[in-house]
Amino acid sequence: MKIGVVTERRAHERRVAASPDTVKRLAGQGHELLVEAGAGATSSFPDAAYERAGARVVAHGEAYGNADIVLKVQRPLMNGEGAVDEMALLRRGSVLVGLLAPLQQRDQVAGYARAGVTAFAMELVPRITRAQTMDVLSSQANLAGYKAVLEAAAAFGRAFPMMMTAAGTIAPARALVMGAGVAGLQAIATARRLGAIVAATDVRLAAKEQVESLGATFLVVDLEAMKEMETTGGYAKEMGEDFARRQQAYVGEALQKTDIVITTALIPGRPAPRLITKDMVANMRPGSVIVDLAVEQGGNVEGAQYGNKVVTANGVTILGPANMPSDIAVDASQLYARNLLAFLALIIDKDKALHIDLNDEIVKATLLTHDGSVVHPQLAGA
Repeated sequence: MKIGVVTERRAHERRVAASPDTVKRLAGQGHELLVEAGAGATSSFPDAAYERAGARVVAHGEAYGNADIVLKVQRPLMNGEGAVDEMALLRRGSVLVGLLAPLQQRDQVAGYARAGVTAFAMELVPRITRAQTMDVLSSQANLAGYKAVLEAAAAFGRAFPMMMTAAGTIAPARALVMGAGVAGLQAIATARRLGAIVAATDVRLAAKEQVESLGATFLVVDLEAMKEMETTGGYAKEMGEDFARRQQAYVGEALQKTDIVITTALIPGRPAPRLITKDMVANMRPGSVIVDLAVEQGGNVEGAQYGNKVVTANGVTILGPANMPSDIAVDASQLYARNLLAFLALIIDKDKALHIDLNDEIVKATLLTHDGSVVHPQLAGA
């Protein structure tokens, strides 16, 4: 197979879909790797490293037009979105694999079908044991949770750990992590390593044991209601109005004693739930810092702005980071590339030919378009 690796051109994106390590493995399997010149530059992977790994460095048109499979991080640029219409470069009959945001970009999914492209969305990989090595959401969220705490520490005007000095004792910072998924658990662990006293919230009761195993306190609003707040796939369900109201009141009290807040709550295919209102922020301590990791999907925090730093009237800093994993581009690219390497083993057979098994549950979950049609059940009307 000819496998193309292209430069990411969307704003705030520094990652790349293949590392020299995964290129070497694919080349060793007999595939031809076409890497666009400069594709790995922002991830500290120079063209020479790809060439040593067995790839051929090519112009961007060749990486798209001559490839059987195109590997991307983010969805292709459409006409009018940038200097290059990447959709127009995709060859009919080729395969596209990446983070394609299909539930938010239904029109583009229909465009893949019209273009005769077989498209796979990696964010739809099911959370089953067999798919763990392909779980891009987990690999990237893990880094985002870590980096969020570092960003909070950099913006915070005090130290995280308790310090006893001859001049007096510095009290430890108090951190609250809202949403105890992969990003949240890593944020908890990182804040604890930096010396903060950490508490966490989540609508899923199953998160309680994980939070407490990391040495943090789990804040419980309604034990019985929380038992019903998890999907079979391990994601949080949307809260009912009554539960949301009680959760908000409970969290509002906790926020008044909190210095650092990391919010990570997301609902697949839906806007991020609003967890913190402007009134709640107004009651926080001056100098507190909030990092909203859900800002790209509407945000958990009222007043958060995508890609911006907001300082409120009472001195609370709200950070709305744009594409946090991209800020750790080297490691994020390495992990993402390994996720794709594992996924490619599903759709390339032992004879090095494309083989899409429509009965495989991972393939069915991620396949958006095939043979000129939208085939994913959630998007069949796209």
